[in-house]
Amino acid sequence: MTTPPVCNYEGSDYQRSFWEQGGREYEDRAEAIALKRMLPASGKLMLELGAGAGRNTPRYSGFERIVLLDYSTTQLIQAQEKLGSSDQYIYVAADIYRLPFRDGQFDAATMIRALHHMADAPKALRQIQKVLRPNAIFILEFANKLNLKSILRYLLGRQKWNPFTLEPVEFVKLNFDFHPRAIRNWLGELGFSIEKTLTVSHFRLGLLKRIVPARLLAALDGFFQPSGKYWQFTPSVFVKAKNKSDSRAESASLSVVDLFKCPDCEGEKLEQNSGHLHCPICESNWSVENGIYDFRERMK
Repeated sequence: MTTPPVCNYEGSDYQRSFWEQGGREYEDRAEAIALKRMLPASGKLMLELGAGAGRNTPRYSGFERIVLLDYSTTQLIQAQEKLGSSDQYIYVAADIYRLPFRDGQFDAATMIRALHHMADAPKALRQIQKVLRPNAIFILEFANKLNLKSILRYLLGRQKWNPFTLEPVEFVKLNFDFHPRAIRNWLGELGFSIEKTLTVSHFRLGLLKRIVPARLLAALDGFFQPSGKYWQFTPSVFVKAKNKSDSRAESASLSVVDLFKCPDCEGEKLEQNSGHLHCPICESNWSVENGIYDFRERMK
């Protein structure tokens, strides 16, 4: 099956170089405030899309089980090292365009700092909607094309692309900014209702981050976040959406293998074998190694 290209962080030290050593404490704290405002207090099964090294995973502690999905096994191994061994966490390497889950499984999902790598965002969002239960909450963060910096650069003639048009802009290969209205349109077409919108990273300026403590800057950011209900001009926007479509809802499963379907043929009766899952319909085998279910490519 042909799918859009994937941004692969295999072998990357992104967590350390970007977050821990890259001066992003303010952004991390501001995002934590936004998530706390949007997350359900508790739930059974959470899907964290683009989980990376588990930076946000501890913030979902109210959920009984959390599936961490990322394309990179390197990132998932780092998440395991951070989170430790627990039945609460299920680690899955997979392509978001080919999610290996049965329909209607999850009562919440998050996708933070991942949509900006999607060359076909509507296709990715369609996959996510299918695996959510009716009335499930989906928290989506996206890089905002209509931010103040891009507007000023465009008006001053220092930027060619127009921040007011609805189409995504690829400013670096496989890095996209999106217009807030386009995001709302796509979610609405899929049957989501928008419950809340927050603007985040109001003060993402190097000088401010150097002279103002991150805790204080994040607190100020939190004060302004609710303005996202009226306008969205920050580089990052969080949307809380509810799945209002009449999707099929599965009964909650206690067996991990029962969460999955084959991404090749969509067969739902995978069999657990030593070191892999087997699909009896198309005869595909999917690796299970070091606690990571790998659905990127079938075993040879």
